[in-house]
Amino acid sequence: MSDQPASPPASAPPDSWADLRRLTNARIGLKRSGASLATGPLLDFQLAHARARDAVHAALDEAKLAGDLRLLGDVLTVSSLVEDRPTYLMRPDLGRMLSPLSEAALQERAGTFDVAFAVIDGLSPRAVETHAAPVLAQVLPALRAENWRVAPLVLLQLGRVAAGDAVATLLRAPCVVVLIGERPGLSAPDSMGAYLTWQPGPATTDAERNCISNIRPDGIGYADAAAKIAHLLRAMRDRKLSGVRLKDDSERPAALTLSRSPNC
Repeated sequence: MSDQPASPPASAPPDSWADLRRLTNARIGLKRSGASLATGPLLDFQLAHARARDAVHAALDEAKLAGDLRLLGDVLTVSSLVEDRPTYLMRPDLGRMLSPLSEAALQERAGTFDVAFAVIDGLSPRAVETHAAPVLAQVLPALRAENWRVAPLVLLQLGRVAAGDAVATLLRAPCVVVLIGERPGLSAPDSMGAYLTWQPGPATTDAERNCISNIRPDGIGYADAAAKIAHLLRAMRDRKLSGVRLKDDSERPAALTLSRSPNC
């Protein structure tokens, strides 16, 4: 036997990705086993993928969401030309058009409004169920305090972003804000987007919209999202345009933006 003392066990190498990983949900510096992912990261990936698939196929809890929205104002529930979720996923064109009954219901409520809000289930109904009401609870009082005339809130099932154009046209509102569930990702199955359009119509393109993406507590928080929406709406009304020609320069504290005087 050797009289030499046993060597201490080798310590694990430092994790050079640890600091960066704390700043993002992105999958970076994942552990590996040979040429493959280690079991832990692989199972996490498979779980995230399953959650994203479930989010796409989930049905909107219309009663719950409508109840939450009614606490903030009058609500109109309408539908697109899509009859079921599988058709919605295969026929985006039908999701951009309203049913005849919905068009008639909106025409009956047409008035003199400054802005219309449409809440649409989109590709993640859970996103609008969770995030739409908290965002509207902050942005609507700010607009009403500035004497904006807000149309009845519209809850649209099985719709796409462009369906908001018809909502604004039928209600006779010059601009529309669409809150919609975004395509689920592997780190965010419940992300909501806000699409703002000035004077939308049948010929409106995506280049004419402003988008605030990734609205959720782990992305753009409710207060920041509400501040951005209010700021962009003011800019749209002042400049009579939206989309690529209107830049979002709202990088300021949310409280300052939301409390802005209507005379500023």
